[in-house]
Amino acid sequence: MHKLYSNRKVIFSLILPGMLLFVFAILFPIILSAYYGFTDYSGMGKVTFVGFDNYVAIIKDSVFWRAMENSLLLAIGFICIQHPLAIITAAVLDKLGGRAEGFFRCVYFIPNVISVAVIAYLWKFIYNPDFGLLNNVLRFFGKEADINWLSQDYAIWSVLVVLIWHGFGWGMLIYYTGIKNIDPTLYEAAAIDGADQKNTFLRITLPLMKPVIQINVTMAIISALKQMETVYLLTAGGPGDRTQFVANYLYQQAFKAFRYGYGNAIGVVFIIICLFVTVVTNNIFKEKEV
Repeated sequence: MHKLYSNRKVIFSLILPGMLLFVFAILFPIILSAYYGFTDYSGMGKVTFVGFDNYVAIIKDSVFWRAMENSLLLAIGFICIQHPLAIITAAVLDKLGGRAEGFFRCVYFIPNVISVAVIAYLWKFIYNPDFGLLNNVLRFFGKEADINWLSQDYAIWSVLVVLIWHGFGWGMLIYYTGIKNIDPTLYEAAAIDGADQKNTFLRITLPLMKPVIQINVTMAIISALKQMETVYLLTAGGPGDRTQFVANYLYQQAFKAFRYGYGNAIGVVFIIICLFVTVVTNNIFKEKEV
């Protein structure tokens, strides 16, 4: 077996499929996108090289910066609201045990199994100003509620609630898996030393979960940048551009406004931001470990 795996031809044949997949499914599209980002291509017809004009236009594009602002708000919501709740829920489920543990684990993950289209239209009905569930609940408690939750004043906050709720299951499941991989003898030793659940969580669970938290935080920030399907189906970036996000704006510019070159330039900026976020997050957690 050692002789087999030390053979260069065998090694090359094993890594070749992965290399080809990376080149043609990831690297080549990125290079092609970078090329179109320097053109005024509309998706059809002639391609004209325009240099950095698209990138200069992005810097001056107020809608793009609104989309970045909304993505930042969502990233803060993920990190400060969704993830603390997810890790606490995961810790509670771990202690719960039995059939209840499996039941609630499935319940929390159900929104991630349901189609995005169903989720979007479900929340459209919840937010409906005439017969929506939210306004009816407010009326039940004696409030005169005819609020349009997807109007200019409330739309971004309503969308953030949907996105934070919808992604909760993934975050919780990743934290739950991380907690399950912690050696139970550490908890037993802490119990013998007289540590209560709070100190056990703060001094054993959280420190050992740093790699998992790092991955989840990085994924959360990138996910906030690439929100598209739910936003498109719920508000399409409206009213106006109040709920615009980067990925949704890229789609609208490339395939609706027929500014394919400009859309690809946004895609290149998006890739650069994702790489920057990944590097910064890794450095932050590295410094914390030191």
